[in-house]
Amino acid sequence: MKQPKLRNWTLKELQLKGVEKFIAPLAAVLAFVHLFQWYIIDEMRSPPEPVFQVKQPPLVMKGGDPYIRALMRTISASEANDNRPYSILYGGQHVNDLRRHPEICVTIVTGPNRGNCSTAAGRYQIINTTWYQIAPKYHPKPKQLMFWVSYSFEPEYQDIVIYRWLSDPEFWGVDISQLLQQGKLTQVLRRLSSTWTSLGYGIESNSVSPYLPQIYQKMLQEELKAAAKTKLRI
Repeated sequence: MKQPKLRNWTLKELQLKGVEKFIAPLAAVLAFVHLFQWYIIDEMRSPPEPVFQVKQPPLVMKGGDPYIRALMRTISASEANDNRPYSILYGGQHVNDLRRHPEICVTIVTGPNRGNCSTAAGRYQIINTTWYQIAPKYHPKPKQLMFWVSYSFEPEYQDIVIYRWLSDPEFWGVDISQLLQQGKLTQVLRRLSSTWTSLGYGIESNSVSPYLPQIYQKMLQEELKAAAKTKLRI
């Protein structure tokens, strides 16, 4: 007498099992759409890259220690002396997409590393492996969707990541800002030359390398003056 009810329950169970087959593919499609929208929106919100009319232009990042800021401008004077420093690749070409590190490996045609290739990019000519080592620690706004993490390579974030990196005494083993305030620029440039090889004490000096001390002093005066004006406004 209870046979019809048993048959009806079995039918519902089969219907539920049929629906379950579509849950995983549907979730995958929704995740893909969400990820696609995330990338599109991220691209739409990407600010235009600044094009400068002066040599050793100011940083996009606002605020911070004027000594570290002057050092950053000095590094970029040697590494990316260009009116579009934030998008420049090793070799001089530019990219338009700064949502993440370009990771384009350009063949090295001169110097001790001739024949290899370099992924150096941006104002501080950071290679991709270095970027993905330092960005997780110093990047202020990583974007994450499930297990995907993206570290924007936009100008402001290049500045912030490098600023925080140079300001980390645990990483470098010295307080770089303190050394600079003590007038020990040569010691700082020596310390950094294994990372940025064009600073005058590395393996790839260039035409700008001999003038870095003078460039640094000029940048420092500009940064100290700007910092003083900011304090007056506050």
